[in-house]
Order: sequence, then structure tokens, then C-alpha cells
Amino acid sequence: MISLLSAAAATLPTPSAVPSDIASDMAKPSDVATDAGVKAAEGIKAAVGSKSATVGDVIQSLDNIAINIGNFHFSVWDAIVVLIVIGVVYVLAWSISKGARAMLRRMTRLDVTQRILAEKLVTLAVWGIAILSGMNFLGIDLTALTVFSGAFGLAIGFGLQKTFGNLIAGIILLMDRSIKPGDVIAIADAAGNSTFGQIRKIGIRAVSLVTRDQKEYLIPNENLMINQVENWSYSSKNVRIQVPVGVSYNCDIKLAEKLMLDAAKSVPRILKTPPSTVWLDGYGDSSVNFIIQCWIDDPEDGIGNIRSEVLKKLWDLLAENGIEIPFPQRDLNLRNNDEFQQLVAAISQRVELGGSKSD
Repeated sequence: MISLLSAAAATLPTPSAVPSDIASDMAKPSDVATDAGVKAAEGIKAAVGSKSATVGDVIQSLDNIAINIGNFHFSVWDAIVVLIVIGVVYVLAWSISKGARAMLRRMTRLDVTQRILAEKLVTLAVWGIAILSGMNFLGIDLTALTVFSGAFGLAIGFGLQKTFGNLIAGIILLMDRSIKPGDVIAIADAAGNSTFGQIRKIGIRAVSLVTRDQKEYLIPNENLMINQVENWSYSSKNVRIQVPVGVSYNCDIKLAEKLMLDAAKSVPRILKTPPSTVWLDGYGDSSVNFIIQCWIDDPEDGIGNIRSEVLKKLWDLLAENGIEIPFPQRDLNLRNNDEFQQLVAAISQRVELGGSKSD
């Protein structure tokens, strides 16, 4: 048995028989792993090591603390370089985009909508270039990302569909200028509830709408594309307000109409042109119904307060001129049937009995 093992060992090649190139590869397994690391980290390590041996030794110690899976080599030094590159790219992209926005604001030839659209496009371009530059500096092969393009496209199609839809909808809204910051709009939700307010900001995902009670609604851009929207300041900021009023049938309706116009003219926010008008809306159950039509050009300051001012002033004018604002009146008709006659007879009999007892 021993002689057989000795004979087998004699047939094995000696270390000198192994080719020199294979021997060098076997002696330095870390070289293969290092080639698969972050290229920027390797370049910085080599550059710093040539300048300072002490710092180079520290970097080499950090590089030795690594995860090696096959040809994949990722060390603590690689992680530090990646974090530094991400931080530098973020600061540069943020600074450049902020400077570009400040430059666009100084370009007075652009209106608000055009400036916001230009700012968003410049910001997207700057961040896109910054991310690609950072990936290229780290040595990430961009062609390798094509392997994940199918999965990424599937993720966009399902998970990020609404996000990209709102992004494109926001750009379209800015391009056609149908909605812009400062506009006063009214939009209804799925339940039919109407929301009225002024647009403060058009973001990448949603529009910020501020109501008169300072509640801020974030409405997705896509909703403004597919739902009906009332824009009170799209082509003109003039808005007509209707104030319903009812007066007594016994009054002088011409005098009442004059007093209504006087009440409308006394409110400072109501425009002189176009002039206010009064319409006879119909003959109601208890009153003659009028509608005061008046115009304003600042709907962002509210419309309920305009109605309130007109009605308060009209109250005083009607009281001074003796014109009554009637209460609802109803006529009660009772049917003449046997049961009703029996009830009347019983009540009459009780009244008569009560009278005779008092006598």
C-alpha cells in the first residue's frame, strides 16, 4: 500500500514544472478580485499611495476589509469612495440647478409658466447628467444596465405608472399654460365635492391648491388633465357674482331694484365696468325674487365676502325705505269629510258644556 502511494506521488509534477504565469495567478488571487472593484477607488489608492506611503498603507488596510464573492470585490475603502462621490455629485447638482433657477428668474422675458417649465427641464437635465457622470466616475459600465432594462420598464409600467403620468401631465400643463400659479380654479373630486382655491405651486407630482381658509390641497397633475376644471382666471380674471334677494309683493319693485343697484355700487371690490345689473328671477311662493349680477376682478380674495357686503348694505337700505323682506307664507286647507265633521261637533259640544258650567 505504501509502495503504491509512493509511486503515485512520484508521478505528480514538481512545483517547478508548473508554468510561471499560472503560478503567478495562483500566488495572487486578490489581484483578480481587485480588478472587479470600484475603479475610482483603485485609481485614488494608487495615486495617494505614490505620494504618501503612510496614507497608502491606511488605504490598503481599509481595502483588505472586503467582501469577495467570486470576482466581486467590495471593500470598506470602496464604500467610502462611493459615499464621497455620491455626496459630491449631490452637492454639485443641487448647486448648479439652484444657480440655473436663479438665472432663469432674472430673465424677465419669461412669464411665470414658461419660467417654471424651464426650471423643471433644467433641473431634470442637471440631475440626469450628474447621475450618469457619477456612475461613469465610479467605473460602472452603463452597458451593463441594459440587462435590467426589461425589469425596470416593467416596474415603470406597473409601480411607477402614476408617478410618470403625473410628471408628464405637469409638463403638459405648463406647456399649454392652461393652469399656472396664481390662477383661481374650482375642481370636483370623485364624490362630486367641489374645491375652490388659488394655485400656489405646480410640482412634479401634484399641484398645491390653497383655499380661503388656508387649507392646502395637493391635487395630482393627472386629475387636472382628465377632470373638468373651472379656471376663473384663464383668459380673464373678471368673475360675475350672483346675489339672490326676495322682497314683498306689496313693495315698489322699481324702488327695490334701484336700492339693490345702490347696494352693489357701494362695495369697493365690485367693478364699475361692466356695470352691475338686477334681474327679476321669478314670482316665488312668498316673495318676488331678484338676482343682483355684479363683477369682480380679484377672485383670489374670495366671493362669499362680496355677497355678505351687498346683503348687509341692502338690509339697511330696505329698512330705511320701508320695504319688507317677507317670511315664508303657507295656506292650510282641511278636507270636509265625516271624520272632520265629527271632530268639529265634539269640540263644539265640549265648548258648550264648558260654557254652561261656568254660568
